[in-house]
Amino acid sequence: MGRFSKIPETTFDELQVDAGVLLKGFNPAEPTLDNANIICATTGGINPVCTPTFADWGADIDNCPENTKELKEITGYTCSLGFTALTVTAETIRMALGAADIEAETGKITPRHELEDEDFADVWWVGDISDGGFAAICLKNALSTGGFSLQTTKAGKGQVSVTLTGHYSIEAQDDVPMEFYVIKGNEA
Repeated sequence: MGRFSKIPETTFDELQVDAGVLLKGFNPAEPTLDNANIICATTGGINPVCTPTFADWGADIDNCPENTKELKEITGYTCSLGFTALTVTAETIRMALGAADIEAETGKITPRHELEDEDFADVWWVGDISDGGFAAICLKNALSTGGFSLQTTKAGKGQVSVTLTGHYSIEAQDDVPMEFYVIKGNEA
C-alpha cells in the first residue's frame, strides 16, 4: 500500500448508510421516528443539494482578475431535494404538483394556478450513520418545482419523480432554506 493511500481511522464510524427516510416532521434534539410522519416509500435513494450563488464584483472591472476572493459575495443558495416515490397517494401527487387541492370524498387532486402559504412545508431527510447516530437535513419551505411525472412499466412498480426546492421567507431572509445535522451515536 502506498504512503498516501490511507483512510481516516474513524471512517467506518462515520459512514452514512442506507437510503434514509423522508419525513413531514422531525426533531433532532429528540430523535424518534414517528411512522405517521413518513412521506412515502422511495427507490434509488434521496438526493439533497445545496448550491451557493455568487456575485463577483470584480468581473466587469478592467485588469481585475475574475474570482478575486475579496470581491466575491454569496447572494443566496439554491437548495433542493430529489427523490422517486413508489407509493402513489393523493398527498404524494399533491406534493409533486406543488399547488393542488385534494377532495377527500372523491380522491380528486386538482392543480391550482395560485400558490398558498400551506403549499410550502418543511421536509426532512433522516439517515443512519454507521456509529449508531444519524444525519438529518431539513429543506425549509419546500415546494415542488419539477412537476408531476409518473413512470409505469409492464410488470414493475409505478414511480413518481419529485423535485422539491427550498425557499427563503421574507420573514427570515437570512435563513438559508436548508439545515444540516450530524449526531454521533453516543449523542443520539
